[in-house]
Amino acid sequence: MSTTGWIVLGVIVVVALWAISIYNGLVAMRQRVNQAFADVDVQLKQRSDLIPNLVETVKGYAAHEKSTLDAVVRARNAAVAAPGLDQKVQAENALTGALRQLFALSEAYPDLKANQNFQQLQTELSDIENKLAAARRFFNNAVQEYNTGIQQFPAALFAASFGFREHTFFDLGDARPQLEQAPSVKF
Repeated sequence: MSTTGWIVLGVIVVVALWAISIYNGLVAMRQRVNQAFADVDVQLKQRSDLIPNLVETVKGYAAHEKSTLDAVVRARNAAVAAPGLDQKVQAENALTGALRQLFALSEAYPDLKANQNFQQLQTELSDIENKLAAARRFFNNAVQEYNTGIQQFPAALFAASFGFREHTFFDLGDARPQLEQAPSVKF
């Protein structure tokens, strides 16, 4: 083989190794996004499992607050059944708002607020919410890295052709103003 042939072969090998390296990096970032979403999903499942116990505890003290309790149950069921990321984000935001209303009830019912079971459930839910917030931050960080990776040159040249698509952030979106407001307490 001539010197030119070796040079061409060397260039082809270097380009192939470079493309493989970029592809493997994108795959690793996509897997990190998938793993981060699975972490969020675990926290959401734990929260969903805790909510029926919380609702049952509140029912004993505030049975006439049926609309609030029903709203929490409906929001939980919608969140559990949400199929995709966008639907899950919307459903979880609605559930967060419904839970805020449920905890506002405790202010109106001192016996409920003093109930040991309610306090324990509230503490567990608060812990899960903190873990969920951390999991969402990790997910959004992984999505940001992944989206940046597929948009940067040279990966942008072939990322779409290999099936790498942008992911959506786990964001409050349009529900942010409602979720940041203090819940209204009705006596």
